[in-house]
Amino acid sequence: MSLNVVSKSVKLSDGREITIETGKLAKQADGSVVLKMGNTMLLATIVSATDAKEDVDFLPLSVDYQEKFASAGKIPGGFLKREGRLSDQEVLISRLVDRALRPLFPEDYHADTQVFIQLISLGDDDLPDALAAFAASAALAVSDIPFNGPISEVRVIYKEGQYLINPTKTQLVGADLDMIIAGTSTDIMMVEGELQEVSEEVMIGAIKAAHTAIIEQCALQVELAAAVGSTVKREYSHEDHDEALAADIKAKTYDQVYAVAKEGLADKNLRKQKFGAIYDAYVETLPELPEGEVYSKFLLKKYYHDVEKEAIRNCVLDTRVRLDGRQLDEIRPIWSEVDYLPSAHGSAIFTRGETQSLTSVTLGTKMDQQMIDGAVHSGYSKFILHYNFPGFSTGEVRPNRGPGRREVGHGNLAWRALKPMLPPDEDNPYTIRVVSDILESNGSSSMATVCAGSLALMDAGVSLKRPVSGIAMGMISDPVTGKYAVLSDILGDEDHLGDMDFKVTGTDQGITACQMDIKVDGLSYEVLTEALMQAKAGREHILNKIKETLSETRADLKSHAPRSTTLRIPKELIGAVIGPGGKIIQEIQKESGATISIEEDDRNGIVTIFATDGGAMAEALRRVNNITAMPEEGEVYVGKVKSIQPFGAFVEFMPGKDGLLHISEIKWERVEKMDGVLEVGEEVKVKLIEIDKKTGKYRLSRKAIIPKPEKQA
Repeated sequence: MSLNVVSKSVKLSDGREITIETGKLAKQADGSVVLKMGNTMLLATIVSATDAKEDVDFLPLSVDYQEKFASAGKIPGGFLKREGRLSDQEVLISRLVDRALRPLFPEDYHADTQVFIQLISLGDDDLPDALAAFAASAALAVSDIPFNGPISEVRVIYKEGQYLINPTKTQLVGADLDMIIAGTSTDIMMVEGELQEVSEEVMIGAIKAAHTAIIEQCALQVELAAAVGSTVKREYSHEDHDEALAADIKAKTYDQVYAVAKEGLADKNLRKQKFGAIYDAYVETLPELPEGEVYSKFLLKKYYHDVEKEAIRNCVLDTRVRLDGRQLDEIRPIWSEVDYLPSAHGSAIFTRGETQSLTSVTLGTKMDQQMIDGAVHSGYSKFILHYNFPGFSTGEVRPNRGPGRREVGHGNLAWRALKPMLPPDEDNPYTIRVVSDILESNGSSSMATVCAGSLALMDAGVSLKRPVSGIAMGMISDPVTGKYAVLSDILGDEDHLGDMDFKVTGTDQGITACQMDIKVDGLSYEVLTEALMQAKAGREHILNKIKETLSETRADLKSHAPRSTTLRIPKELIGAVIGPGGKIIQEIQKESGATISIEEDDRNGIVTIFATDGGAMAEALRRVNNITAMPEEGEVYVGKVKSIQPFGAFVEFMPGKDGLLHISEIKWERVEKMDGVLEVGEEVKVKLIEIDKKTGKYRLSRKAIIPKPEKQA
């Protein structure tokens, strides 16, 4: 059997080569590609149904990215020892690909479509997440599925004044900026990343540097598609149309919708009622159809939604006033409160307009760290952030089935925003868990999480370098007239009807995280710069509101929060503190009520003691000190007789340390034999008179601390 294998290659600026190949693997998929960079290999496949399901007016697209443990020579942990549901990291990468691809499918294409990307081989120093969308787009390019691409995606970092594309793990360490950027040969489609308080100018420079590489990779996919002859796409018809009905709905409802949009109603439910009333009134005026015929509710709602979108967008562009009556750069009213939950270690409520987050902070020990077990990333995390979005926050009935991809993505964005401001791990003994529960939502709930998270962390006494605020920016544009409006602090409706969702977080020193999705072609760098500068002004306004509630980290932890103290001990004494099978450390924890963790660095053992009670802390500290203290000649100790020999007794004068109390050192008077002089278990005060430098043995004396009797005449 002969294979028709076609491959194309492109080189990165540092000489590494990326190859895309098709025709060898997964040939029954509509499109399949193997992308290779060094020893890293990704298999991307795409399959799309030939027909759409009835009354579907969206693209049912699913994107799954999975890292095979075998790609890194690992066996999965857990009982089953096989890959299971996608990890949070895999979900985040799936979202990156989805957000880059979805806007470029034709608006009228509604067939079930699945993109599946598998990491099948991993190079030691490679980061495969930035290659996933490139591979997926290449699979689309060699298929007959309609797609207005190609696109590609790269990672860009800013380090030591230089931009690097698709860096290695080693190069990533110490970078001031780490962003993944996707786009076509002409436009940027998606941006996501974390930054170390960098300026807007540095961020825009990173996007420009990334786009240069994206253009080359898009051209490579065009060459590949031409080489395999897949430039002609399949024909499809997924929508029923009734042009007369669409025209009638617009003629009879457009002005009414425009008028409601112009009212500037701040209440989301009232706006919804008024728009709904216009639709209901129109339906009532429809003439009766011949028997057996009915109007399509699907088309009625679709065409009315199109009218709503056009009227609201035009109203904003014409009046420069938004749907809820605000100016383009106006932030909704804000109120916040800290220390709301008395039993939490830190808490805050942050409310902006109709969006509200109740956030708590819990401080834990090293044993509470999150274990990460993946093919690419493994280890432990001391900072955890969870974002919850229940149905009642939007007045909906929705089953509570755990976090979905949206919750994972929003939580990760807030995690990235706050993490650069936390103290480094070596200065922070605690595992920190932040939980944001969204109680109301009308846009920008992830940014409310950032603001509430800052307040709750400061309320908990966690030493943030600076508080962080976040804002979601939007845009409405008209490519025909060239009009556009950049919107600060967008509503849910503005997100849905707009052309951009751009979230920016930062301190008064610079940006810490960003996430941008573009829904239209042709966002210029001038408009992007305007949006960033408008976002900066909004962030500063919100930051001032945060500081009005709590301007700096509390000087102390809550009374019920765990305190910690850290000791450094010689490495050789770690075993003495732990004891055989953990016996000693477990005994100390049980009897004192404190929690103890032990780790080591290059030189020392590091013992960290956590306790909510001062007495428990003191007792645990005393017992660890007793074990780890070094004996000193001339010091006096209270010991316990362990055994009696004809020549003296062995006394444990420190935990795990026995010394010989010779028969001649018990009393000033001569002791002939040991019978009846001391008993096993008896406490005796002794002085350490010598440490043998060769053997390390200890010589003890009791008579050295007893006054010498006077000689009798």
